[in-house]
Amino acid sequence: MKGTGTLSTGLFVAIFLGIGLSPAAVFADSDAVEAGRLLAVLHDSGRVTIGANQPLINDPDKGDKGFTPDVFEKQVTDKFKDRAKVNLADLKNEKIPELAKKLLPQLIDAMKSTVADYQPVINRPGVGFKGFIPATFGTQAAAKFRAKTGVYLKQTQNPSRNPKNAPDDFELKALAKFAEASYPRQGEKIISESVDGGKAVRIMLPLFYGKGCLPCHGEPKGEKDISGYMKEGAKEGDSGGAISVKLMLK
Repeated sequence: MKGTGTLSTGLFVAIFLGIGLSPAAVFADSDAVEAGRLLAVLHDSGRVTIGANQPLINDPDKGDKGFTPDVFEKQVTDKFKDRAKVNLADLKNEKIPELAKKLLPQLIDAMKSTVADYQPVINRPGVGFKGFIPATFGTQAAAKFRAKTGVYLKQTQNPSRNPKNAPDDFELKALAKFAEASYPRQGEKIISESVDGGKAVRIMLPLFYGKGCLPCHGEPKGEKDISGYMKEGAKEGDSGGAISVKLMLK
């Protein structure tokens, strides 16, 4: 699944009015929105990296795959740079919010820790499917990040395969908007909103199914996929959920 991007002010307002939000709720701290967007892009870049390595991870003929946390970091850093145009190796010189400079390395650490935890599984010989898929990685990396930073980070979908990732009311509204045929599939357009009386901001990054997602989420609907879940019958370009972020404002 793919996602991300920023909204122009006009589109930003139009989207929120379209899902029933008041104009006052639309405008949020721009630095916080950008920091949240970058966190969402990085989190999804990690998921995409795990997805791209499924043939290696699930190779039963190899023991040590060489897919170490450091190898993962190099790949996800390159993916993030390509998508967000931000070099994680040189954050001090990047023109991004200070909050992003603080939080992005902590998300990298959480993702690397998740890959480290799964080394015995990844390197188990004689076993094909390992179950270390993008969704599993995303859930566990987000939990580690939230435990360390207190920042709300979640992959969500409606309906959600994992109850831990079930959407709340705000996420349901945004997911409904993302599912509309008119919502842009290109350009990675986010939705954001100031909440809690202006004390916090929420950011939603849409994900759309790509060809690589369809073996598990495509047709025939109702058939079990390799992980044991029922396929959704999705087609390429259909809404595949979102990455949700909530940041408290000072």
